[in-house]
Amino acid sequence: MISATGHPYGTVDKSIAIIIINYNTCRELQACLGSIGPEAASQVIVVDNDSSDGSVEMVKSRYPWVSLHGNRTNLGYGAAANQAIAGCSAQYVVLLNSDTLLQTGALTALCRYLDEHPQASIVGPRLVNADGTLQASCYAFPKPLDTFLENSSVAVFLGRLIRRYVPGIRRLYWRTWPHDSAAIVPWVKGAVLAMRREAFEAVGGFDESFFMYFEDADLCYRMKKAGWEIHFTPVTTIIHVGGASTDQLRTDMAVQLLHSTDLFYQRHSSRWSIGIMSIMVKILMLAKWIGGTLRLTFIRDVNRRRKISEDRAAWQKVLFRHNRRH
Repeated sequence: MISATGHPYGTVDKSIAIIIINYNTCRELQACLGSIGPEAASQVIVVDNDSSDGSVEMVKSRYPWVSLHGNRTNLGYGAAANQAIAGCSAQYVVLLNSDTLLQTGALTALCRYLDEHPQASIVGPRLVNADGTLQASCYAFPKPLDTFLENSSVAVFLGRLIRRYVPGIRRLYWRTWPHDSAAIVPWVKGAVLAMRREAFEAVGGFDESFFMYFEDADLCYRMKKAGWEIHFTPVTTIIHVGGASTDQLRTDMAVQLLHSTDLFYQRHSSRWSIGIMSIMVKILMLAKWIGGTLRLTFIRDVNRRRKISEDRAAWQKVLFRHNRRH
C-alpha cells in the first residue's frame, strides 16, 4: 500500500471517502481521478487488480494524494471493494467504477441525501452514457422470465417499444423508468454506489463468491433483508462509459455474467425458481449457439466471424456447465 499525502484541493469532507476499483483501464482511471479532484473527499482509494497497462505507475506519478492498493492477482470487484472499505474510516463511502466521471458537487449532494435519509443504506445516482443518453440503473431482483428476457434480444425490443408507444407503462418497468425522481428501489447498478458504512459492515460487505456481476444485487438484497432501504436519487448525474474493463475479455465476461446470475439464484431463490432458470438458460444458450452456427455459414467478414466464433464458444461453455450441474 502507498500512503496518501496531503490532498491538494483544500478543506476536505471528513465523512465521505471515494473508492475506485481498477483493472487495465489506465486512461479511464486517469479521467475519473481528474473529475473527483475538486470534490475533496477525506480519502480517495484506488484498488488495482493486477493491471498490466501502467495504471499503477500512472496513479503514483500523477496522483500522489491517492491511497493505492496494488494487488498481485485479480481479486474480483467485490473482494477488492471489501479490501478498500476495510482500510478507510469514513462514515460514507462512494464506490466508483474506473470509467465514471463525476459532476462538480456530486459528493456533497450524495452525502446530503444520505444525511436526510437515515434508512438508506445504498444510494444510486442518475447515470448517463458518454453521449448523454440515460443509462438504466434500477432493477427488480431477477426471476426466471426476467433472466430469459434480459439475456435475449427481446428485452431490448420491449424496452424500445414501451418507451416509444406505451409511455404510461414505462414507469411500471424499471428498465424503462425515466429515472427522474427519488425512489426506494429493489437494487441499483454498482457503477456508482454511495453507501452507509454502518449498513455495509452490518451485512458483512460484498459476498466475495461473486467475482464479477451481481455482487451489487446480492448486497442490496441482503441489506433489504436486514431492514435497510435502497434508494435512487437524481440529485447528481454521473457519466458511466461502461465496459471499459469487461470488453477486454468479452467472451469470458459473458460466461461470468451467467455464472453470477446462477449464483444469485442459488443464494436467494427457491428450488422451483432455480430449476426453471436452469431450463431457460439451457434453451437460450442452445438457441444462441445454433444461431451463431447458422450465421457463420453465410458471413465472410473475418472480424465478424471471429466474434461470432467467440460467442459460440461462450454459449457452449455455459450450456455444458449447466448440463453437468443439473
